[in-house]
Amino acid sequence: MFFNRIRITLNFTTTLCKYSQQKVPQPLRSKKPKSTKTPVQNFVDLKSLRATGGRGGDGCISFLRLWSNEFAGPDGGDGGNGGHVIFKACVATKDLINVPAVIRAKDGEKGTNKDCHGKNADHCIIDVPVGTVVKNATGKVVGDLTTEGIMFVAARGGAGGKGNHFFVTDTEQAPEVCEYGAVGEELEYTLEIRSMAHVGLIGFPNAGKSTLLRAVSRARPKVAPYPFTTLKPYVGMVQYDDYEQIAVADLPGLIPDSHKNRDMSSEKPWEYLETLRYELSQFNENLLERPQLVIANKIDLAESEANLELLKQHTDLKIIPISAKLGMNISELLREVRILYDQSIDNSS
Repeated sequence: MFFNRIRITLNFTTTLCKYSQQKVPQPLRSKKPKSTKTPVQNFVDLKSLRATGGRGGDGCISFLRLWSNEFAGPDGGDGGNGGHVIFKACVATKDLINVPAVIRAKDGEKGTNKDCHGKNADHCIIDVPVGTVVKNATGKVVGDLTTEGIMFVAARGGAGGKGNHFFVTDTEQAPEVCEYGAVGEELEYTLEIRSMAHVGLIGFPNAGKSTLLRAVSRARPKVAPYPFTTLKPYVGMVQYDDYEQIAVADLPGLIPDSHKNRDMSSEKPWEYLETLRYELSQFNENLLERPQLVIANKIDLAESEANLELLKQHTDLKIIPISAKLGMNISELLREVRILYDQSIDNSS
């Protein structure tokens, strides 16, 4: 059996010297057992949907009749405006799994007599993760929700129709006409999350990525003794004693020529590492500029010690030997992850 390892790619630059001398917050282990009843949910970072604004309320045709004046004049009220469909960036929302495929805002209420206007409908506000990119039906980017609380109006509601009181003129004192409420917009969008997590676990199939995610978080990705178990991304949250949370994503396994949809293999750990770096560069050259850690997993196996020494001779990247299955050296790994995370916060501020 050859030595397995996983790479972590983080979305920030690296300077570790000053952080290694500081006190690093410690990761917390949840005492609450993981649920065995709910189905396993994968991370949803792409969704197509249709948004429809609410219809405006119709205007009213009415004439006021009083005991003292049978012809008091028109008193038909205006209809209320239909609601908008709005996407709102929210830090508490992590993915798009709860965003419905069809979204329709409520209709405005009709106008009534005695000049009573119909009620405007409430807007339909859908929370999406911060960093969500909104594309229209042609694929053009029309919205980029980069900060907390920013909103994007996906479909405007129709305006309410005017009642007959609105049409009173000097020459027409008793109009018997009103307007229907306008129809709301109906548009198609594709939502895509720019960044699903702070940390990504990248490695060959059956390297132990899902086992590692289970070990550091409450996520429950599928684990099995065969390759390509993970077909969709899974995200788990690592909690620290200063209440900070770091999102870790388990990504589907890479293979040589994966950017060409080909299937091959290798046997030496440093060759695996070079293959991973090459595949990332072929997908996006900027990925190699991001900080990287090499996680030497399955260190509990007898032959792994020798492979670890050979791997150190072929790379200058920092290597963290662990056993995700037995929990060996997990704390040291999470400490290194937190150092890089804190560094990214300082660089962005």
